[in-house]
Amino acid sequence: MRAVQITEFGGPEVMDVVDLPDPVPGDGEQLFDISSSGVNFADTHHRLSAN
Repeated sequence: MRAVQITEFGGPEVMDVVDLPDPVPGDGEQLFDISSSGVNFADTHHRLSAN
């Protein structure tokens, strides 16, 4: 799956698009297939204010 991953402190420049293995649900969990999702201005603004 593709994901936006943050591995260090910083602003929006530390948000990287990466390929990760598909998640496996645990006991009592359910996995949903999401075809798309977005990163919006509020997400990047939160990273800016986290510094």
